[in-house]
Amino acid sequence: MLWACVLLPRLALDGVLRRCTSSDTSKVDPPLALITGPAQKRVLLDANASARAAGLYPGQPLLAAQALLPDFIAVPHDPREDHRLRRFLAAWAYRYSSMVSLEGDDAIVLEVQGSLGLFGPWPRLERLLRDDLRTLGFQHRIAMAPTPLAACVLAAAQDGLALAETTHLRSALGRLPIRDARVDETSVATLAAMGLHKLRQLFTLPRAALARRLGPSLLAHMDRLVGDSPDPRELYRPPDAFIERIELNYEISHHPALLFPLRRLVNDLAAYLAGRDGGVQRFVIVLEHDRQSGDAETTRREVPAETDVVVGLLGAERDPARLFDLARARLERTSIPAPVRALRLVARELPPFVPAGRDLFDARPAQALPWDALRERLRARLGGDALYQLHVEHDPRPEQAQSRANPMALGKWPASENRLPPRPAWLLPRPMPLRDHHLKILAGPERIESGWWDGGDVRRDYYVVQTTLGQRAWAFLPAGSSEGAWMLHGWFA
Repeated sequence: MLWACVLLPRLALDGVLRRCTSSDTSKVDPPLALITGPAQKRVLLDANASARAAGLYPGQPLLAAQALLPDFIAVPHDPREDHRLRRFLAAWAYRYSSMVSLEGDDAIVLEVQGSLGLFGPWPRLERLLRDDLRTLGFQHRIAMAPTPLAACVLAAAQDGLALAETTHLRSALGRLPIRDARVDETSVATLAAMGLHKLRQLFTLPRAALARRLGPSLLAHMDRLVGDSPDPRELYRPPDAFIERIELNYEISHHPALLFPLRRLVNDLAAYLAGRDGGVQRFVIVLEHDRQSGDAETTRREVPAETDVVVGLLGAERDPARLFDLARARLERTSIPAPVRALRLVARELPPFVPAGRDLFDARPAQALPWDALRERLRARLGGDALYQLHVEHDPRPEQAQSRANPMALGKWPASENRLPPRPAWLLPRPMPLRDHHLKILAGPERIESGWWDGGDVRRDYYVVQTTLGQRAWAFLPAGSSEGAWMLHGWFA
């Protein structure tokens, strides 16, 4: 087996920056730092580039940081958010391998030997992983090795290192410090007191003596590191629903300011769907409101705690650009009753995804939208009731032969059991007099006599006629009559 490790050295900070960073890349992000520790001794866990340039650094006391830079943004560290981000990235990695496992608090490992036949050689697969991680907004280091533990150790030592043979593993690991081999702190301190600092020194020690001094757990760890013993792991399985939430740092009352966090949520949904190799047919954008803020008129009336923006699709989809376009159109048609403090995206209907087929020599212009994409865009911008499909009814009367149906509830156009004579492409809402004294009958008559049971009785003889101007019309006379006033009911194309 070959294992790749995706090391996330600044996972907590990346999680905050993903929801705080502006979409305008020309602007410099304000100084921001993560805060951790007890209330009496708060320290900086990490800081962004602007804060580090001003002199802030991890481990610095909060009071000292505030004295140096009073106006930086301090965000409390939430370990639960780190766990959520790791599981989200595991769902993303599931796209590239069915064997994905979480390693510690800062790494994800995936078995890639079985994936090389699908995605190509390791350099190409590595490039795909890095491109996705940059798009998702995570700093990373990647390495490949025959064991998952060795891949994590090598990723921390050198980004981009790849070892495919077990014979070179010991020599590559031997140059690394013991403290970087994910050994527990107690064993590291004991080995340092014995004058042992490199892994190659540890490899040469007698195993029996080492077990007596430090216990069998260290030997088991080293065996898993070099591949001398198996390393069973709990493999990740993606959940059956996608639920993500972004809490905003300030209140938002207008649609444009919500587009950046919305795009982030939709991109995360698309990455999750790609990992499952599935699609989404319906998802909900939940706007969480601050019910205590707003003007006097807003506070006097009851403000809902949440506003649901439902995005329904006619078929399964997972393209992030198309999903964002539909979500934005639905959001812009939704009024915001109160300031928004957080966004939540919930997707539970996740059917299989079948990519749309296209001809090899497709003559459609590159800018033209396929019919499915245009249909979804029209529904999102105009509303679900503005787009409908015609449904054939088993009634010979032209006024009753078709009805409107929801395209989501109706499949393909049903095949007619009986072959009917030609019907016009343009049927008028109601018949109107056809004043033309030189009509030429092209076909007919076709008698339609029905509706006596519901009060809409009709008795007509329909003809296909040609007018003086050369137009082909569908007109009728009273049944059994060869003369009289012609009534126009439709036009042929």
